[in-house]
This record gives sequence, structure tokens and C-alpha cells, in this order.
Amino acid sequence: MKEIHLTRRGFSKAALAGLMAAGAPALTAKPRKIGLALQLYSVRDDCKRDLPGTIAAVGRIGYEAVEFAGYYDRTAQELRQMLDDAGLKCCGTHISLETLQGDNFMKTVKFNKELGNRNLIVPALDEARYATKQAWIDTAALFNDLSSKAREHGMRVGYHNHMFEFQKFDGESLFDIFFTAAKKDVIMQLDIGNAREGGGDPLALLKRYPGRAISVHMKEYSATDKQALIGEGDQPWKELIDTCRKIGGTEWFIVEQEEYKYPPLRCVEIDYKAMRKMGV
Repeated sequence: MKEIHLTRRGFSKAALAGLMAAGAPALTAKPRKIGLALQLYSVRDDCKRDLPGTIAAVGRIGYEAVEFAGYYDRTAQELRQMLDDAGLKCCGTHISLETLQGDNFMKTVKFNKELGNRNLIVPALDEARYATKQAWIDTAALFNDLSSKAREHGMRVGYHNHMFEFQKFDGESLFDIFFTAAKKDVIMQLDIGNAREGGGDPLALLKRYPGRAISVHMKEYSATDKQALIGEGDQPWKELIDTCRKIGGTEWFIVEQEEYKYPPLRCVEIDYKAMRKMGV
């Protein structure tokens, strides 16, 4: 399933108050540029048929980066060459928890460094890891350990939500249990479509966990159209984008389209244009 800021870092409140009192013009922070990427699961069948051609097509559409969900039996060097040829970066990889454990850990780090990626996102877990509240808290503790270990190598670990995380234990959602127990440097890769479908409120989540949504899956939600493209459904896009910019700590908007009303590459091109039209 993400990098940070330009701010008024060295300004003390007293200095700023003094400038204001002296009649100096107010300082206005420019909105941080957030990159626009595509989760390649969106074009998974195209990738299976022709990975280099599909990655090249994604670059021609105008996307700046991709997030992998599988490597299609290619080496890191082969994938990196495809990205370089298409003028794309890698902003993340979706990987299994097992690839971050034991002897697999350093293999995963090495592979992703060769890709030019530092964001290692786990999108799925065995049910036993969230079957009870304590199991889920223990899973968050494991992510804390993995995150600390990854940081030593310049990498980051995160978790991507689906729908089940909005079920509740004793009135508290699994999403909140996990991200309350997880350290702030565990990336909260918020999938806004999955959250809405599961009964969550993406805007509220962004506000509840400021600075943690390093990458956000930009997915439409429609109560009446499962194939809705970005801008055709019920998401409050302006508020979501503004909140990501102001408090989300967001570095990448990652488009994901799971169902199609047109061929997949056409769908993600429409999504891309809709995002650009919204000022991304």
C-alpha cells in the first residue's frame, strides 16, 4: 500500500506573533505536492498478458508512479528497467506478512531497494491474527517491531484496510484497535472505498490519525453503481483531498479501480483525468 513536508519548521510561535504584530504580511504555506500513482491491481489482467506494455501505457496516461501487487515472475532489475523506460517510480508494494519475517525480511528489503521503493504494505492477514481483540493488538505489536526493523534500512512498513476492519469488538472498530496500538511510523494506507463499503468514514479517520496516511487508495464508492469511476459516486472528493493535504501527511494518492465499465486501461485513464480535474 510516502514522504513528508515543507513547513515553518524553525519558526517559534513568539517569532511569528512578533511578525504579525509588526504588520508583516501573513505567511501562507503552499499546499504540498502529492504524487499520483496507480495500483497495478487495477490492470491486473493486462499485466499478466503484457507487463512491459501495460507499464508503458500507464506512463503514457500520465501517472507518476505505480504500486505493485505481485511481480509477475520478474526480477527487481527487470521491473526497475520497465519503470525507468516508462518514466515511472515505484511508490509501494503490496506484500504478504511472511515476506517481512525471518530470512525473508532482508530479501524483501533488497528487492525493494532495487525497485527504488521504501514503502512495504501488507494488504491481507490470516483471520487468526484478528479473530480476537488481543490477537489484533498482538498483530499491531508485530507491525511495530517490523517497522522499527525496516527503519534501520530506510524502509517503512504499513497496513492496508479492506472492509472487515470496521467490525467492532466491544464498540471499538478493528481499524481503531489496530492503529491505536500501532506506532505512528506504521503507515496507515487508507483505502477510502473499502472504508466506506465497510461502514467507516474516511474523513473522520484521516482526522483521527493525522500524519499517518502516507499513501491513500483513491477508490470511488457508490451505493448504486459498483463500477463507478472516480467522480461518479458518493465520495466527498474535495474534502478528502484537502484533508490529506492539510493533515494527512500524504505523499501519494494511489488510484485503484477494481471493477470496470470499460476496458481496464480506459477506466484508469478516466480516473486519472478526474483526479487531475480535481487539482491533484
